[in-house]
Amino acid sequence: MADLVIRNLHAVIAGTDTEILKGIDLEMSKGEIHAIMGPNGSGKSTLSHVLMGHPGYEVTEGEVLFLGEDLLELEADERSRAGLFLSFQYPFAVPGVTVANFIRMAVNAHRKGGPDGADDPIRIPEFRKQLQEAMELLEIDKSMSSRSLNDGFSGGEKKRFEILQMAMLKPQIAILDETDSGLDIDALRIVSNGINALVGPDMGALIITHYQRILDYVKPDRIHVLMDGRIVKSGGPELAQELETSGYATIAEGVGA
Repeated sequence: MADLVIRNLHAVIAGTDTEILKGIDLEMSKGEIHAIMGPNGSGKSTLSHVLMGHPGYEVTEGEVLFLGEDLLELEADERSRAGLFLSFQYPFAVPGVTVANFIRMAVNAHRKGGPDGADDPIRIPEFRKQLQEAMELLEIDKSMSSRSLNDGFSGGEKKRFEILQMAMLKPQIAILDETDSGLDIDALRIVSNGINALVGPDMGALIITHYQRILDYVKPDRIHVLMDGRIVKSGGPELAQELETSGYATIAEGVGA
């Protein structure tokens, strides 16, 4: 069985009958890179939020299994500790909390009750070493660790710090929600290099994006086209080039979306 299995997933905006996801089916495992592409309003970000347990959405039908466990029965923090990670499209600023302290708290929260059973906080020298290595990978100046998280950061800096958190938390499946949005060419290269360095036998990535450009740097194994709350087409990396050439309209006409 795949590590992440989504079957006939339906979801509405909480407290309403407004259905956003209308039957999502998808399977992926560690070591794989999958991309979800689609036009605005198709449900891409909603899918990421539902998988992480955002209270603004309610699952009305279907199931999600993560490492054989019913993901939908877990709270958001439990999903994170189980090995699921979400990189936000619009990362929040946390004035007064430094990057280093925020990440150390997150690492310790994962260690407490995590799958490896290591409840003890990470030792400061070990944490500093790991953080420095991750910051070097993402070409982040070490002085940035003492700044308030995302407070006054550029768009590119915010996205790099999302990947920095991923590097430190070492999830089994990372959901990257429009990580490429707002990035210039240099920032896109740095973020992509970080993703490529981190994804491997112990980590998979589900990349949610509008555009092909990040897929020129991070090569997906599978691409899924999401329209009107459903995956209407799946294929290999060549599907991204098809979308770049003909856009979503051709596929929409073919499936009646």
